[in-house]
This record gives sequence, C-alpha cells and structure tokens, in this order.
Amino acid sequence: MLKRTITDNLLKWKDNKKRKPLILTGVRQCGKTYIIQEFGKTFFDSVAYFNFEKNPELNSIFEYNYDVERILSELENIFLKNKIIVGSTLVILDEIQMCPKAITSLKYFCENKRELHIIAAGSLLGVALKSDEIAFPVGKVDRLKMYPMSFREFVIADGGEKYLDGIEKYDIYDALPEAYTMQMEKYLKLYYIIGGMPEVVQTWIDTHDLSLIDELQDSILQDYSGDFSKHAPINQIPKLNMIWDSIPKQLAKDNNKFVFSHVKEGARSKELEDALEWLVDAGLIYRLECVEKPELPLSAFADATYFKVYMADIGLLRRKANVYYRTILDGSEGYIRFKGALAENYVLSELNILNLPSWFWRSGNSAELDFITEYQGEMYPIEVKSADNTRAKSLQQFISRDTTKKAFKCSLKNVGINENDKADLISLPLYLLYKLKDYMC
Repeated sequence: MLKRTITDNLLKWKDNKKRKPLILTGVRQCGKTYIIQEFGKTFFDSVAYFNFEKNPELNSIFEYNYDVERILSELENIFLKNKIIVGSTLVILDEIQMCPKAITSLKYFCENKRELHIIAAGSLLGVALKSDEIAFPVGKVDRLKMYPMSFREFVIADGGEKYLDGIEKYDIYDALPEAYTMQMEKYLKLYYIIGGMPEVVQTWIDTHDLSLIDELQDSILQDYSGDFSKHAPINQIPKLNMIWDSIPKQLAKDNNKFVFSHVKEGARSKELEDALEWLVDAGLIYRLECVEKPELPLSAFADATYFKVYMADIGLLRRKANVYYRTILDGSEGYIRFKGALAENYVLSELNILNLPSWFWRSGNSAELDFITEYQGEMYPIEVKSADNTRAKSLQQFISRDTTKKAFKCSLKNVGINENDKADLISLPLYLLYKLKDYMC
C-alpha cells in the first residue's frame, strides 16, 4: 500500500464533530478511489461503496426526492448485503459527477443525517461542480483536494524513508552530509522522470524498468485526451487538444508566459479561455498568475491576464515533452533550458501540496521571480535554479524592496543561510522543499 499523507486529513475529517459530507476532488488517476477505500477498510467497520459510472441505475434513487432515510434504505435493499450503520460505516459515492442530484443530496445529508460519514469523489468532479446543471450544496459540505504523490511520498514508496528520518536529526540550517545529498539528488532525478501518479510509481517499485514507465505514462496521457471527447463540450474538444499539446512548448520559452497565439496562430484569449479553464477545473493543469505589486494579500494584486501554465504531474510533463529518461539521469547539457521548466513545475506542485497559494513576480522588464507565496501573514519570494548555480539577481532586487523577512533560493546547493539587514536569504535544496514551512516559521 502506497502511503499518502492525505490520510491524515481524512482522519481529521472523520473525528471532527462538526463534520459535513466530504467532497474529494483531484486529477484523474491520482488515487482518489484507492485511498478512500483503503481509508474505509482501515478506520471503519464497513464500507458502503457506490459507483455512479459503473451503476447508472443508482441515479434513479436520487432523482425521486431528497429524503435521506429513503435513499439509504433503497441503497441498502438494492445494492448492499449489509446495513449502513451510523458511526461504523463509511459511505462512498464515487464518480458522483455522473449524478447531479446526488451532489445536491449532500445538502440534505448534512442537514438531516450529519452524523453519517459520507465521502463523494469523482475523476472530473472539478469540472462538474462548475456546471449550471448542478445545484451545489454551498456551505453544506467539506472539501479536500488530492494531488499526485509528492516527492516525499515518492521517496518513502521507493524505500528511502531512512534518509528522510536521518535528515530530521539535523538542525534545519545545518548543511547535510554527502551521504544524504547524493541520494536525495538521485531520488529527485527519478521523480522528475516518474512523477507522482500512483500506478506509475507502483510500476517503478515493482519493476524498476523505466521503459515501462514511459509506456504507462503514454497510456495515461492518451486517457486524458480521451476524456476531452467524452466529457467536454463538442465545440471545445479541438481547443482542448491544442492547449494541452502546447504546454511543453510554452514552458520551453525563455519567458514561458502563456500566449494564446502560440496555441493557434492568430488566436485570441476570448476564443480559447473557456477550454483553458476546463483543463484547470479538471485538475490537469495549474495556472500561475503574475503579481507586479507585492503587497498582502497577494491575490488582490494578481493579474489574471498574465500567467503561466504548468502540468499537474511532472512525470507526465517530462513524457509529453518527449524528454528521454537517460537525458535526465545523465545530466545531458542538451536540455538545460527545459530542465529549468521541469524544476519550476516541480516546485509549483510541491507548493500546491503544501497548500501554499503562489504567484510569480514581475517588475516591468527588469526582473522576474519564479514564485512568491504567503503564509501566516508574511510573503516569501522563491527563486528556482535547476542545478547548483544560485546567482539570483531578481531575488536580490525583490529583497531590496524591503517587503519580506525571508527569501529562498531553491537549487541543488546544500542548505545554508545568509543573514543580512534586508532579509534572511536561505539556500534550500529542491529535494527539501517539503520542509519549506519549517523554514518559514
């Protein structure tokens, strides 16, 4: 069983006396169904699992009315061998986006059967929740987003937990011994290749065959493209494919700002923005907006028209860009520019997993900073370097504005801190990004 930290969040939800029905969203194939079923088997006496995609007849039970006692009774009579027992049974409504009225019913479960543990999930639930056809139960549900496996989860899955445990014995500002840095750099290269899709990670653990990883990632990418034709509006399908295929090219540019005309010659944002938003809602891509005035709250100063686009999984980005795995393992000089794009995509994914909202900073044409985030009322700039070259002019320019107490240079350089009058400048290895909040405190 692959260890996922989201289990801790599920346990907090389970034990919360003010708990509401939980909606779990996340990109397709990131492990939602697996993790909630394992959660149910481990922490409940029984699991009542219902899949609206595999059993379309479930819909009729929710279409009649929203009497929760009737709904539960009919679910038991028709689809279960056992009773649903409050406090002992976890009810899972999977692929719930296939039944809009089941989503609406969560409001009534919250109001009339709140003590029952219910988790609703779905592969394209993020898209469905934006639909006008669904009366979303505002204020009546808890929400949790699941991501592909983080770098830390990958290291644990690949047998490297002893390195993570060893790192914890050092002060966070102590340089790490080579025994740790070399191994963690190896894990980071593997993570750039494999990414965090659970099936891909499990295949690596079982076989250690990177050629099989390529084949599986190709299959997942094809499945995603297939989802466009199955679930997206017909008029959006060509646009979705064009945007999806353009992402590696957009990231390979020096500026890597997303430009609609680079998707289709002469295209304007109005023509393609709905398709772009569909991909964001599906969890397939991340949108990183620009902030020119670094003031709190950062979200109030973000420019929604100036942004970058990254993929939800670094391994899939690597494969979609057709970067051969040996190129990463051998450190080929031929992909230096795209190596930076992979590093940025990795950092953004880790920031999302840490629940740190992020933007990038740009000051006219004079400076650009890869990321800026905020945590507990403070803003933190982050400059990303793919190797151990840590010259960061833009970061120094940001620090000179006297708007931050700590700044981060993320690269392959060892841990270190440079204290000065403006801000503490922390060298944080890319492979320690999962500990970022420890340095922010």
